[in-house]
Amino acid sequence: MTICHTTDATFKNDMQSEGLTVVNFWASWCGPCRFFGTVLEAFDRDYSKEVRILKVNVDEQADTSAYFGVMSLPTTILFKDGKPVNKLIGAVRIEELKAFVFDNK
Repeated sequence: MTICHTTDATFKNDMQSEGLTVVNFWASWCGPCRFFGTVLEAFDRDYSKEVRILKVNVDEQADTSAYFGVMSLPTTILFKDGKPVNKLIGAVRIEELKAFVFDNK
C-alpha cells in the first residue's frame, strides 16, 4: 500500500474501517512536515501491510483539518477501526512513530 493523499471529499472513503490508519496533517511550506514526510515514507515501506497512511494538506483541505481541530503542524492522528485513538503533534523520528502506532493499537 502506498501513502494516500486524501481530500475533504474523499476522506471518509479513504479511511480504513478496520485496522490502523495514520492520518498526517501537513503543509508544503512547513519544514518539519517535509522532514516527517520522509519518516512516513520509510514507515510505509516497512509497515504498509499493517497500517494505512493518509496525508491531508491543510491548505487545500480546510474542512477535514478543522473537523479534527488541527492547530499545529505536523499533526498526526492514529485511527483504529475508523475511530481516533491518539494524536501526535510535531515531527518525530521513525522509532517514535513506531511506538506511537504500535503502543496504541
